[in-house]
Amino acid sequence: MMKKIVFLGCGSMGEAILGGMLAAGVSPTSVTVTVRRPERANELVERHGVTALASNEESGANAEAVQGASVVILGVKPVGIIDLCREISTALDPSAVVISVAAAVSLEQLEGALRPGQPVVRSMPNTPLKVGRGVVALSGGSSVEEHHLADAHAIFDGSGVVLDVPEEQQNAVSAISGSGPAYAFYLAEAMAAAGEALGLAPEIAQVLARETVAGAGMMLAEPGANATELRRAVTSPKGTTEQAIATFDRQGLPAIVKAGAESAAARAAEITAELSGE
Repeated sequence: MMKKIVFLGCGSMGEAILGGMLAAGVSPTSVTVTVRRPERANELVERHGVTALASNEESGANAEAVQGASVVILGVKPVGIIDLCREISTALDPSAVVISVAAAVSLEQLEGALRPGQPVVRSMPNTPLKVGRGVVALSGGSSVEEHHLADAHAIFDGSGVVLDVPEEQQNAVSAISGSGPAYAFYLAEAMAAAGEALGLAPEIAQVLARETVAGAGMMLAEPGANATELRRAVTSPKGTTEQAIATFDRQGLPAIVKAGAESAAARAAEITAELSGE
């Protein structure tokens, strides 16, 4: 029997997950999506062939959608997750696995807003899921069994690499992979600015930086690739790259990246506390 999969909220990240899942072979007839606006619902129907409900038109759309579902993906912003869990709690099948993609919302908070024993998985996807190169970290709750995790893996497998981590590592995951794409974009910005400072035309500097970062990322994505080995292969003794890397080290770039990641992880913990009213 085909499993019913429901997306509650489907913004850009949710649609990236949905697209990867459908590309991996899941039938659109098994998928129901709820969004606020009817225009967005119609867009998703036309683009993906799924069933879509608009909560602005149907006040009970979320509870209606989850009835009989095997997998429910919570795709709303962190501030709205707990209220959404309470809204659908009694409509969920007790065996349905609920997957949250909201950053900083803990399993304890999710489980506390659902019926006791409801299987819950916390996930941390990142934006490269939109191009099939994402990475997703999953943490299972107290009632999650192996088959629930398998269902969660199946949702994300079509969009990137899926890893299982203890929940206490989720803030670190968020700091590295969740926020990480912004670090790469920031590096590309800095490289383009440096190129301009060296006399390149802005449009030339931007293309050089963009394509270099994108190309390096593709090399890193090759099976067995290692960042340290790739860097060393480009760094000839006494050459220009070696000089640049030595300057980065003297200026403390590794320590700066570490401090930034620590700040991101600390902010995630603060958000969790804020959502708990602490």
